[in-house]
Amino acid sequence: MTKLLTTAALAFLASVAAAQTEPAEPTIQQISSRLTPNDLKADVSFLASDLLQGRGTPSPGLDIAAEYIAAQFRRAGLEPAGDDGYFQTAQLASVTPNFETMEFSLDTAAATIKAHKESMGLLQAAAADLSRVPIVKAMNNDADALTTEQVRGKALVFDFQQGSADMRVWGHLTAIATRLHPAVVVLLRSSGTPGSVPARLRDMSGASPIPMLLVWDDAIRAAFAAAQPGLAGLTISVHVPPPTVVPVKLHNVVGVLRGSDPALRDTYVMVTAHYDHLGVRGSGDGDHIYNGANDDGSGTASVIEIANALAAQPVRPKRSIVFMTFFGEELGLVGSRYYGAHPVFPLAKTVADLNLEQVGRTDVDGGSSVGLVNVTGYDFSTLTDVVRKAGEATGLQVVKNEQLNVRYFAQSDNQALADAGVPAHTLSVGYAFPDYHKPGDEWPKLDYDNLAKVDLTVALAVFRVANSIETPQWNKDIPNTERYIKARQESLGQP
Repeated sequence: MTKLLTTAALAFLASVAAAQTEPAEPTIQQISSRLTPNDLKADVSFLASDLLQGRGTPSPGLDIAAEYIAAQFRRAGLEPAGDDGYFQTAQLASVTPNFETMEFSLDTAAATIKAHKESMGLLQAAAADLSRVPIVKAMNNDADALTTEQVRGKALVFDFQQGSADMRVWGHLTAIATRLHPAVVVLLRSSGTPGSVPARLRDMSGASPIPMLLVWDDAIRAAFAAAQPGLAGLTISVHVPPPTVVPVKLHNVVGVLRGSDPALRDTYVMVTAHYDHLGVRGSGDGDHIYNGANDDGSGTASVIEIANALAAQPVRPKRSIVFMTFFGEELGLVGSRYYGAHPVFPLAKTVADLNLEQVGRTDVDGGSSVGLVNVTGYDFSTLTDVVRKAGEATGLQVVKNEQLNVRYFAQSDNQALADAGVPAHTLSVGYAFPDYHKPGDEWPKLDYDNLAKVDLTVALAVFRVANSIETPQWNKDIPNTERYIKARQESLGQP
C-alpha cells in the first residue's frame, strides 16, 4: 500500500512540475475577452483619421501614429525594445534624383539607340557612368533564379509587360539587386511619367545603392523585345548625375512580451505590420487624404490589440513575443528592410514572423470574404500549419489563393525577415479591395467583427509557436524556398 501511495505521489509531483515548466495555453474565451471589435475600431479610427494626414513617410502624421502605438504598447505592459524607448531609430537619407542630364542608350551590333529624355525616369538615384555594360534580361520577377556570378557588374533588365509596378515590387527588385550586385537595374514599361518619384529613402549606414532606371522609349523596348531572356548579347551605356541627399530620422515601433522559460525566453516570435500609408496627394477639389484604414491601419491595430490580449493572460509562453510596426512599407519595405539590416533581436534566434496586412475589409477579391484569411507563400513553411490549426479552433478558414499566394509573398514586410532566413508570411483577408491606394480607404468600411476573429486566430497561433519547443521550418520541397533555407543555415552558422 505504501509503495502504491508513493508511486501515486511521485506521479502527482511530476505532473505538478510539468505544469510549472509547460505553461498552459490560454482559452479562446480568455483571449477574445481582451480582443474586441470595438477596441480595434477605436485604434483604426484614430490611425486612419484625417488628423494624421495619411501617415506618409516621413510626415508629422506618421510621427503621431508612432507615439500612439508606443502608448498602446506601454498600456499593454510590453517591455520597450528600441534604442529610444519603444522606438528603433533609423538614420536615413531622403534622396531627390537629378534626372535633367540623365542619358541612356542601347548598343546593338547594328546601331546605338538613344532613349528620348521624355521616355525615362529614375526609381533609385545613384550616380553612374557606365559604358557598354553587358545585359542580363529577366521577365518580371524571374531574377530569383539568377546567380551573382551571372549578374555581377552587368545591367539587369526587367521587362514589365503589364506596364506598371508599385513601390513594393520595386522594393523586391532592390533586394534582388542587393543580392546579385548588378551595375545598374533597368525596368522596361509601356508608359510612364518623365523624371522620377519625388524622393526615396536610403539607409545611410548601408552599402552604396544601385541605380534603378525606368525606360519606356518605343525604339529601346522594341530592341529589347527582340532579345532572348538571359544573356541578351546587347550592351547599354548610362549616365546618371549625383542626387541631392538630406538626412532624415524615422522609427520602427517595437515592444516585447518576455517568455517564461529560462532557456527559450531569449528566442523570439514576431507579430508585425506597417503603420505608414501614402499621405496627402494631388490638389484641387475632392478628398486628397489617403487614410489607409485597411492598408494598413487594420494590421497596426491588430498588432496593438493582440499584444494587449496576450500580455493580459495569466500565463506567458516559453519564448518571447516581439510586437513591431514598420515605417515606409509603401516606399518599398524600407522600415522592415532596415530592421533586417539592424535587428534588435538576433535573427538566428527569431523563429517566426506573422505579418498582418489588409485584414479589415471583407469586400475583397471581387466578392465577400467573411470568415477566412489568406496566407502568402502558403506552402513555403510549416508556420502555415500552425495558423491553419488555430483557425480550426476559432472557426476561421485559412485559405490558399492558388494564383496570388506566391506572387504576393514578396510584396509585404515578411519578405525582409524571409531574406534573413526567418520563416515569415503575410496574412490578409484579401489581396485587392475597391479602395486600394485611394482616398476612400476609410475606417467605417472595415468589418471589425471579422477582424477580431482573424486576430483571435493569429493570437492563438502566435502563442502556440512561442510555447513550443519545436520551431517552424522552411519546406525543402518548394523551389522558391531554396534561398531562404540557405539564409537560415548561414544565420545559424550551419554549412
